[in-house]
Amino acid sequence: MNVRLALLGGQKVREKPFPPHPIIGEEEKRAVMEVLESSKLSTFIAQPGEHFLGGAKIRQFEKDFASYFDTKYAVAFNSATSALHAAVVACGTKAGEEVLVPPYTFTSTATCALMNNSIPVFVDIQPDIFCMDPAKIEQAIKPQTRAIIPVHLFGHPADMDEILVIAKKHGLKVIEDCAQAPGALYKGNLVGTIGDCGVFSFQETKNIMTGEGGMLITSNDEIAEIARMVRNHGEVILEGQKQRTYKADILGWGYRMTELEAALGIEQLRKLDRLNNQRIDLANYLSEKLKGLDGFTPPVVRSHNKHVYYVFPIRYDESKTGISRDLFVKALVAEGIPFGAGYVRPLYLNPIYHENKPFIYNYYGKGIKYEKGICQVTERLYEKELMLTAVCRPPATQKDMDDIVRAISKILENRGELKA
Repeated sequence: MNVRLALLGGQKVREKPFPPHPIIGEEEKRAVMEVLESSKLSTFIAQPGEHFLGGAKIRQFEKDFASYFDTKYAVAFNSATSALHAAVVACGTKAGEEVLVPPYTFTSTATCALMNNSIPVFVDIQPDIFCMDPAKIEQAIKPQTRAIIPVHLFGHPADMDEILVIAKKHGLKVIEDCAQAPGALYKGNLVGTIGDCGVFSFQETKNIMTGEGGMLITSNDEIAEIARMVRNHGEVILEGQKQRTYKADILGWGYRMTELEAALGIEQLRKLDRLNNQRIDLANYLSEKLKGLDGFTPPVVRSHNKHVYYVFPIRYDESKTGISRDLFVKALVAEGIPFGAGYVRPLYLNPIYHENKPFIYNYYGKGIKYEKGICQVTERLYEKELMLTAVCRPPATQKDMDDIVRAISKILENRGELKA
């Protein structure tokens, strides 16, 4: 191609930004206006009756969500972080007990344990699908381990069969973190329905969104009941009672969703399958285009799994391109293609686990290690091998994906400029 790279002063492959996300249609606008005109924005009240469980939109969103996933219960929250916290409480984890989590995920997957005065223990991930490695779980289990939180990262399901076998053997609860994978399938089963409960995020970057918001699904009566109490200041209305009561052993918070968010969620859920299918079509197209480029491995999709591509991750091999991953990503961004290098740093390397250790470690955290080297696959991916983009989603088109390939090809064909 012999064209000067944008990083070095040449013309960009792409001047215009990628199409904006999220997609907000007339349906969402009408639903929000209906709530605003009703003047009923929350309607949670601490009295017996239907409004103890939230307003009409919240209850409808929960009903629709439970129906989609074929679970007995769906409990709406103001965020997936809140729902994860409630899940840890509802699954019976106590202060000082341990929760197994992957280190390559959003911070809340681990801090939800800290919020319960429990201890996150990090288990390394698989290098191909980026999810918790079942082969490394058992060696992390101790007498005080109570739960496992597998994350279906980037939209690909974790290996749930192996995780469930281990959990059953040791009497552990399984909380599925499905924040990035609504509608993903593991061997024909929707993620979130496989463990004891599943948690979803509706933050505005997600596959479907309510701006902020989350949902916990389960078919376990006790988990659902406790989750509702946790989101609602610990209050519970018992059947037949005329006054509100407090269950003293449950500490609750203000984790309630609003009617505005629920109204958005009802409409977005109706579009989930269509939006996911568009993501899959774009991802398949981009993967096919990348197959001929040496040094780039597009996302792996395991047999009998459905990947819903919250983001599009690429394994990068510096030994084949001759350019460091970070420099390649910098060159891509200069060409007008938004890419990130390495996703988040391994969670255990963040200051909260070192400089600002939660007080709980003073009592229960003996022997817990949060040091470099404990999860080597995660560290290698973060430092050298993983790059990803969030623009492989509607309303982007195949032409937009072509620009990604053009930019990568341009850098590869002019790599000598970066080596000079």
